[in-house]
Amino acid sequence: MIAGRDLQTPEEARREEARPREPLSLWADLERVRRRITRLIENDGSPSARSADPWAEPAPSPALGSLPEHWNPAGQLREIFGLSEFEMDILLLCAGVAIDRRFSMALAALQPDSPAPTFGLAASALENPHWNALSRMRPLRYWRLIEIEPGPLLHAPLHIDERILQYLLGVPAADERLEPVIHTLQGGDERFEERSVALLEAAQRGALHWSRAAGTILLTGIRSGERQLLFHAMCRAAGLHAWVIDAGDLPEAAAERERLARAYTREAALWPAALLIRTERLQDPQLLEAWIRRVSAAVAVDVETGSAAERLSGMRVAAPAMSAAERKAEWQRRLGPLAAELDPELDAMVEAFALDSKEIAETAEAIEEEAALASAAQDGNAICSSAWRLCRTAARRSLDELATLVESNAAWADLVLPDAQTATLRQIAIHARQAARVNNEWGFARRYARGLGLSALFAGPSGTGKTMAAGVLAQELDRDLYQIDLATVVSKYIGETEKHLRKIFDAAERSGAILLFDEADALFGKRSQVKDSHDRYANLEVSYLLQRMESYSGIAILTTNMQNALDPAFQRRLRFVVQFPFPDAPSRERIWRNVFPSAAPLASLDYERLAQLNVTGGAIRNIALLSAFLAADAGTPIVMKHVLEAARTEYAKLDKPLSAAETRGWE
Repeated sequence: MIAGRDLQTPEEARREEARPREPLSLWADLERVRRRITRLIENDGSPSARSADPWAEPAPSPALGSLPEHWNPAGQLREIFGLSEFEMDILLLCAGVAIDRRFSMALAALQPDSPAPTFGLAASALENPHWNALSRMRPLRYWRLIEIEPGPLLHAPLHIDERILQYLLGVPAADERLEPVIHTLQGGDERFEERSVALLEAAQRGALHWSRAAGTILLTGIRSGERQLLFHAMCRAAGLHAWVIDAGDLPEAAAERERLARAYTREAALWPAALLIRTERLQDPQLLEAWIRRVSAAVAVDVETGSAAERLSGMRVAAPAMSAAERKAEWQRRLGPLAAELDPELDAMVEAFALDSKEIAETAEAIEEEAALASAAQDGNAICSSAWRLCRTAARRSLDELATLVESNAAWADLVLPDAQTATLRQIAIHARQAARVNNEWGFARRYARGLGLSALFAGPSGTGKTMAAGVLAQELDRDLYQIDLATVVSKYIGETEKHLRKIFDAAERSGAILLFDEADALFGKRSQVKDSHDRYANLEVSYLLQRMESYSGIAILTTNMQNALDPAFQRRLRFVVQFPFPDAPSRERIWRNVFPSAAPLASLDYERLAQLNVTGGAIRNIALLSAFLAADAGTPIVMKHVLEAARTEYAKLDKPLSAAETRGWE
């Protein structure tokens, strides 16, 4: 409840206690104020006052006559804002002048020069007047229930605020000063009775906190959509409308922020409502916290993991993540009959892409649109592939700013590896495809809460195909592949590296993407003996990674050419380890036969002799590409001399001599 900043005197309090509290209609309240004005006119002996006879039309106006029978907005306003009897009657007097011409006729009889009521008139006509009613710290002016025109305070015309008049009349409205920055939060149509017990308990906890203190609640959790869902559930439990504001839209000037805080507090009390503050564009947490302290209403702050909003004070309520079963139920609810057409693809989508309810709703709508187009084109088989593609598009948004998307067109035929390594890579693909069945249908996820993710180490010399193999798996599983740039992850500031890694792992879990940690030994290195504070904090980073890899439920691939540099504890947590050997001569010959595109003009290439070059597949690709440019510049097909010239350049780059044994028989 909002109260005035200036406490009432004991005498005023006794008067309010003595005032009858039975519910009255708005018209009855206005009629009571009218009769006070009538008595003032009757006491005036002037003929003009008597001849005006302003009460010749006793029936209420059509606007008032249309109000509900038991509508008592005056009593509600008095309770909300802590108005005294005199202050409430001033408000009713201004309302009567605004909506009923009989009030204006009466005022014209009393004060011909001013069609609006004044404080002097109110003090003369109304009961229990007190001078501090027009103080800036009393409710009428503090909450801008009335407006006062310039001039001497006693004789300045008074007008009721438009929003307050609309409230008295029962007209749906909102304060126009708030419209540019505060909006209704969409998406409140969820059926919360179908949600998890954890969500309902968190919502009840937040609503209870609001009812006791109307304080600030910090909504935490991995996904923005789940935090917004929790806010909707809290509003539903508390019986409040859900509104939202972006912290970046708050005014910079202190006076403007104060006016906005008062305007919102007033509006939130009239609805009533709760406010969600989004913090993606938050610049100064202290200014936001100062503004929140000026708001006497239910407020929740959307706290992004690792953001500056985490430093705000308030009660923290964590938004529970949707389980796989809840995600599937939400998909089925949003897709309706179309969900049956996606089986068994729907289970794979649920397992791979941990979308929140808002993303599921948006993606389901897009799937329905594409399904309608496919049906019109008699191409119903495209629905499943379209659904998977749309899920990939929706899920990758969270990773685009944290890692680099790797595009790959590599296929299994492009990998030149021993049979054992190829078999292990295919097992990785099987593991990813069957995760939904094994973890959910067969109950492994209920038995083991940790270690359900898929992590693999690709070890071997540079250029042996480790990154290509990751791309092949991404193509096989139809998932995005994101490479982690260690330069953007590792920070010299304490705790920042862990914060960056937490964002990456959280985003990867929900996106279904494959994480590629190239040159992983730089990040997953061995813990060392602590000699100073730098060693201690470096070991903390490794320990955090150990814990995060244990709890990570997505797919992560680590590549290194120095396997011995990795901490042994990491290798225990890896599900697969694939050794990429240096290619032997037969393997190099296979690589040479596949390295040139079919459209490239070739002439007299001896692949057996090319395989004499003792280099990896990555170096072979570089040599082939450079030889193609040399042949194009010469205007001839690619021949052995172009490859030889390109090989010399590549060997020089590697700081390696090109021996005669490797080029024997080329010319």
